[in-house]
Amino acid sequence: MCLPPEQPLCNYTDLYTGEPWYCYKPKMLSCDSRINHAKAGYQKHLITNKEALLFQSGVNIKVPIHASGPDRIDVLPPRKEVEVESSSVKPEPIKLAPSGYYYEDSWRPLSGITMRQFNKSSAVTQCLKNKVINMYGDSTVRQWFEYLITLVPGLREFNLNSPKNVGPFMAVDSTHNILLKYRCHGPPIRFSTVMASELRYVSNELDGLSGGQTLWWSSAFGPISAPFLWRCTYGARHVRQSLVRLLDRAPGTMVVIRSGNLQALDAEVSLYNSDWYSLQLDEVLRSMFKGLNVLLVDAWEMSLAHHLPHALHPPPVIVKNMIDTLLSYVCPDKTKRQLT
Repeated sequence: MCLPPEQPLCNYTDLYTGEPWYCYKPKMLSCDSRINHAKAGYQKHLITNKEALLFQSGVNIKVPIHASGPDRIDVLPPRKEVEVESSSVKPEPIKLAPSGYYYEDSWRPLSGITMRQFNKSSAVTQCLKNKVINMYGDSTVRQWFEYLITLVPGLREFNLNSPKNVGPFMAVDSTHNILLKYRCHGPPIRFSTVMASELRYVSNELDGLSGGQTLWWSSAFGPISAPFLWRCTYGARHVRQSLVRLLDRAPGTMVVIRSGNLQALDAEVSLYNSDWYSLQLDEVLRSMFKGLNVLLVDAWEMSLAHHLPHALHPPPVIVKNMIDTLLSYVCPDKTKRQLT
């Protein structure tokens, strides 16, 4: 454990847990003997037995809400807005439209991309031919790595003697000149034990790339107390700055960012990692990368819109649609009209 200085730089009180938080500037020399990083777990039994009665599945949560009127939806053409002269400035309308929908388990984006279906491994191989793909993120990005090496028969994973859930990982298809790499992001993390020598911040990794490669990045999620929000936005700001530098020196680099997705919530998980908290962080990160020449895989909408139960690691059918979205960015089909 790194020893902090005697006086904290700042302090907060988490309004949700009531716990105090302190900001320290660590003494770098005190970390020389650090061997690994590990999560300590979560405090258990945070609610009383009476409070637990408010979190009963099928009783007062996860209860279907039946329609109070007709059980059908009529889709009408949009109304023409009537312009009214006014000296006041009109506020921007709140955008509530989803980014897409599913039709027969196939994701149909409403804008920004012509969706392709990569149902054959040969099509995926051809799309990734002569490319270097760098993946940075949490276990949901690692899930993409695992999906691709299973789907593409030519990708052979190198045994780097890395921890199964942490990495780093690397796979190569020498016949088609494909290099696929994955590395977990730096703190704050919720991984199991990670060697300190393998802890790399995404911003530093981006600064070490020459460019002209494809980057897939995702962020970690957790409860948004003031210090946690500060740490995540601070890290995302550094990633943004690194992306600006990368795109300046190598404008041909394709950068794809994955948003977070919903997960199954029980009474305990809801206390420290609810979807409401994750949604706030998702909005922060979307705003952080707004205006950059980066592409987005809207994992939040893709997991929200599907009929299968929410899962921290989405089922294969959703992962396939995410990969199809990625590959549609990398290898767009210019012969088809874009879905609108």
